[in-house]
Amino acid sequence: MRKLLVLALVGLAAQLVDGALGMAYGLTSSTLLLFAGVAPAAASASVHLAEIGTTLAAGVAHWRFGNVDWRVVARIAVPGALGAFAGATFLSALSTESAAPWMAAILFSLGAYLLVRFSRPLRPRSAAGRLRGRFLGPLGLVAGFVDATGGGGWGPVATPALLVSSRLEPRKVIGSVDTAEFMVAGAASVGFLIGLGSEGFLLPTVAALLVGGLIAAPIAAWLVRIVPAQLLGATIGGVIVLTNARTLLRAGDAGGSLTPVVYALLVVGWVVALALSVRALRRTRHARVTAALATATPAPAGTSVRGDGAVPGGSGVPAADPAGVAVPADACGQAGAAGTAHAPVDVEARLAAVER
Repeated sequence: MRKLLVLALVGLAAQLVDGALGMAYGLTSSTLLLFAGVAPAAASASVHLAEIGTTLAAGVAHWRFGNVDWRVVARIAVPGALGAFAGATFLSALSTESAAPWMAAILFSLGAYLLVRFSRPLRPRSAAGRLRGRFLGPLGLVAGFVDATGGGGWGPVATPALLVSSRLEPRKVIGSVDTAEFMVAGAASVGFLIGLGSEGFLLPTVAALLVGGLIAAPIAAWLVRIVPAQLLGATIGGVIVLTNARTLLRAGDAGGSLTPVVYALLVVGWVVALALSVRALRRTRHARVTAALATATPAPAGTSVRGDGAVPGGSGVPAADPAGVAVPADACGQAGAAGTAHAPVDVEARLAAVER
């Protein structure tokens, strides 16, 4: 019972991370399962079986909110499923001794990627062309293989590639990747079923992960509004790196004197990444505040804004910025020489989704 409770907490933590970052459910849960002593193939198999339920729910939610581009889903899901099936078959054929360092190396690399990605300021995407099948196919194949052999990685591999390679809105990138992951999780589960048999799935573990994920879902929706993704991404990246470094050091027969040095260097790197993520977050927010103020809609000449944010002679409702957000009076700009007062901007409303 105590072990199942711990596993439910693992699922809860993984879902919280995934809800805040839009990725890393598999990375987080697989890393914690390996740390708890679960065999690599069994950990990946159990995580992917649990993901069938979580990705189905996520896909339906994204579809209802209009966050899915079905053309992208169709062109990335099938290659992703093929890659996941091949990866599951490959991992099932490895011995535990061989699979552990392989899986730890993949998780370590993806954790390091999270550290680097979320320690830098968010930059505007360059305008790119229409996504083509010759790009989506190989991307899905590689992401699916990495996801199955590493216990996670579909989101960290596919999402950034789509964000920088297309004009697709970020919400549709995340929604399409999450929806396609349903097929990836299903194909990986079939591969593990063929390679390991039904005994390869730890059904109590799967159930505990699902329960934890369901409990965390509404909390994650709240967490995403208050926790900056950059700070959380750097934090989780460091946890994944440190946890999997232990397996890699054991596999490499690192000496007793070398292990503390490696851990010390990794911790220093983690602290530096956290500091950089905080600085990057401040820069991103400052840039967006500046942009919000620069794009404020000027009020008609000769008018002013009352203390309640309403324009005299108007409808009596508070003024709004270009995005349609009501604006408070304390953010009001100063009148210009021509007697024009700039409509105030609700900076907090603008920043509510700064990292989304």
